[in-house]
Amino acid sequence: MSEGLADADAVEGEREESDAERSERNRDADDPHGDVDLDAVRNALVEWYREDHRAFPWRETTDPYAVLVSEVMSQQTQLGRVVEAWEAFLDRWPTVDALADAPRSEVVAFWSDHSLGYNNRATYLHEAAGQVREDFDGEFPEEPADLTDLMGVGPYTANAVASFAFDNGDAVVDTNVKRVLYRAFSVPDDDAAFERAASELMPAGESRVWNNAIMELGGVACEQSPRCDEAGCPWRGRCDAYASGDFTAPDVPEQPAFEGSRRQMRGRVVRALGEFEELGLDELGPRVRVDYAPDGEYGREWLEGLVSDLADDGLVEMEEGNERITVCLQ
Repeated sequence: MSEGLADADAVEGEREESDAERSERNRDADDPHGDVDLDAVRNALVEWYREDHRAFPWRETTDPYAVLVSEVMSQQTQLGRVVEAWEAFLDRWPTVDALADAPRSEVVAFWSDHSLGYNNRATYLHEAAGQVREDFDGEFPEEPADLTDLMGVGPYTANAVASFAFDNGDAVVDTNVKRVLYRAFSVPDDDAAFERAASELMPAGESRVWNNAIMELGGVACEQSPRCDEAGCPWRGRCDAYASGDFTAPDVPEQPAFEGSRRQMRGRVVRALGEFEELGLDELGPRVRVDYAPDGEYGREWLEGLVSDLADDGLVEMEEGNERITVCLQ
């Protein structure tokens, strides 16, 4: 991939050694694009998102007013709690004109009653509604740069509204996206690097689906304690963290206790064998690690040791014959 995803040293030369090592795994000095297949990465994520994602009502609308309300409400508030408040807010003030006409005190009281965080967000939202009506003739601006003219709308919120309402935004970079990029592609913990990498990844002209998809990935699969297999992460086979077992991130300074551990790998073996009567090592391997390679670091020797431990514990049986080792549950 280009330097935003690959050339970590050019962005932050004084990183500690561990970050340098992470970056080196995905960088070839003679090939600034690395070995990442951008089309494959993009298609895998979009397909994963379209097949199944959390159903939030604001994902079903392109009304910029409704999208802006959802973005402001979602700031430091769990999305599950936002749904009811968002629907109630739009029932009470269904249009930007209705909000602009409302007494500010009522909007602030609503915000407080629904525990939506700092009341100044309600004040800014009310002010922004008045701006849309007075300064933009009742029509929301479509460009991120113009949206930032609205009160309380910073670059992130402007980009989100442009993306989700008009499919006209740049790549959104929030904490979830940073975590995904850091883990999957060893992007260093540097805002400029995250912005560049996110922009390079996003398919041109597809900001709505892409930004929804990558934020969903960070929200349900690549959480602080990741759920790679449980959520069917589409990037497991390409992810540096999944390959190494190191799931630290800018907002996860210490390695999660379970993810990437031998205990987790043992669980994957047992779960895979529960679906089949028996499996050979090379059949079992990819079900335990997507980067399994018979002669690789995580290959037959590694897997045989893992299975032997389970056999010693009386959980599985191993049988050798015809140059093949088969495994089944005890």
